[in-house]
Amino acid sequence: MEFDTIAAISTALGEGAIGIVRLSGDDAIAIADKLYQGKNQLSDVPSHSIIYGHIVDASTGERVEEAMVSVLRAPRTFTREDVVEINCHGGLMSVNRVLQLALKHGARLAEPGEFTKRAFLNGRIDLSQAEGVIDLIRAKTDKAMNVALNQIDGRLSKKVQVLRQALLETVAHVEVNIDYPEYDAEVMTHSLLQEKADFVVKEIETLLATAAQGKILREGLSTVIIGRPNVGKSSLLNSLVQENKAIVTDIPGTTRDVIEEYVNVRGVPLRLVDTAGIRETEDIVERIGVERSREVLKKADLILLVLNYGEVLSQEDEALFKAVEKMNVIVIVNKVDVEQKIDLNEVKKLNQGRPLVTTSLLRDEGVEQLEQAIADLFFEGALEGADVTYVSNTRHIALLEQAKTTIQDAIAGIDMGVPIDLVQIDITRTWELLGEIIGDSVHESLIDQLFSQFCLGK
Repeated sequence: MEFDTIAAISTALGEGAIGIVRLSGDDAIAIADKLYQGKNQLSDVPSHSIIYGHIVDASTGERVEEAMVSVLRAPRTFTREDVVEINCHGGLMSVNRVLQLALKHGARLAEPGEFTKRAFLNGRIDLSQAEGVIDLIRAKTDKAMNVALNQIDGRLSKKVQVLRQALLETVAHVEVNIDYPEYDAEVMTHSLLQEKADFVVKEIETLLATAAQGKILREGLSTVIIGRPNVGKSSLLNSLVQENKAIVTDIPGTTRDVIEEYVNVRGVPLRLVDTAGIRETEDIVERIGVERSREVLKKADLILLVLNYGEVLSQEDEALFKAVEKMNVIVIVNKVDVEQKIDLNEVKKLNQGRPLVTTSLLRDEGVEQLEQAIADLFFEGALEGADVTYVSNTRHIALLEQAKTTIQDAIAGIDMGVPIDLVQIDITRTWELLGEIIGDSVHESLIDQLFSQFCLGK
């Protein structure tokens, strides 16, 4: 494949110590040579060298920047093309002037994710590894970052390749038996097919067993804090975030809107939402907030229902229990530092055996127990060991589910004695679906859509 030479700013825009302009393509070094002024030309330096010099506007002779320039020659680069990275002073004007000079001398402004897309198209990484790059950028906890790093390293890809190879050998064996019966090859029987299919479905199920946890690590748990006004919802948000993000007062109805924050709980990212107290109110602004609270409640993965230790259960509390009856709920009885008026036995009855934690957020008591309850609810207390291959991407999960269905269709056909050449159709379809995970058989429009999610310069 032939590509033109692209350029983009690869560091975050704004003030910083260093800003990097990256070029990739056949003419990357030649274009950079037109900007660079130093002891040697870039075309003469060995690959994987970084040299000092200046960036100069050849049309005026003006020195634009002082820079360290990295030269990396194909194929030992991220894109498998010639790559030049111009390290200059961090600052919007500085890196932008260098980029404009690169564009002026023949480079094209890169599209979002185009460097990673070229790495995929040039065969350096497969599609699941490329998706791991964006997961790494967006990771909000150490564990989420480790899952993304394993995906970039090809852990999922290797498992998928093993399954595809087993299926391919099976299909080839069937084809030989059908097309060349005169050859002295082992006859593919239903029992041999069953053995291969059972192996594949077992491995797919093993991968899917990690999907729920993997998706949580990648996307975070949508966690909604609900309760009547003035029970301590905003105090809970502030305790988990460890910052005063929400206004805390004794006045009911202080929180008028939905407040969102990400928080790291035992390595699990929580997309924490503090809602307006759900109650009937005549205040039009507060009523809008209550309606928004009801909307986010429907989309939540986890509900933190806060009650007041110093008040008896009200009809509003009972209505909240009813509203979250079939959801993942942790009940938090807050303000245990005041005189008890709530009936905890009644709370347990309404809670139907779900986790219950008592807290005094004023004294910072009970937050650790709450964090442990969250980990217990979704990860049985802890994440699996480092050798587990997590499937975290929604697209991968959907394709594995489809592949599981088609290979189970093949097994059902074997059980019913369906001719082997017909069973082969489902086996081939399973092979194709697994290929979509790594990008061996995927539509160009999907590739464009996936890479468009990347930031410019990546």
